[in-house]
Amino acid sequence: MTKLAICPGSFDPVTNGHLDIIQRGARIFDHIIVAVFNNQSKSPLFSVKERIHLLEEVTKDLPNVTIDSNAGLLIDYAKEQNAQVILRGLRAVSDFEYEMQITSMNRKLDENIETLFMMTNNQYSFLSSSMVKEVAKYNADVSDLVPKEVEKALIQKYK
Repeated sequence: MTKLAICPGSFDPVTNGHLDIIQRGARIFDHIIVAVFNNQSKSPLFSVKERIHLLEEVTKDLPNVTIDSNAGLLIDYAKEQNAQVILRGLRAVSDFEYEMQITSMNRKLDENIETLFMMTNNQYSFLSSSMVKEVAKYNADVSDLVPKEVEKALIQKYK
């Protein structure tokens, strides 16, 4: 049986912290679907199509990773894909309470799909897409925070 994980997020934009979780997850699971979801509480900088393109670019060297998007519930999407696991990255303890609430609800909706929390590399524990967008807006150097393709896309957006 193939072990399939869904790695969900808004990825607006994808950061080196996201990529760290995806790369490490790709070593554990047979296949990972990185699924772009639109967080209704956020105003995205990049369209879903643009985020998918950026993710495809930065994961092209990972043969067991595919990129997709979904507008519905994560748990429904995971069931549709026959995934056994939802892979979530944690940066700090502050992420845990929010993630625990989501996991509890997902478990109520389908107890057969597990959630695996993976701590991000310490060098990315402070990193968020929101922070990257904020500093990029003021032409700050984000080259060590995001992949090169994302840095170029941010420069284009804020021209």
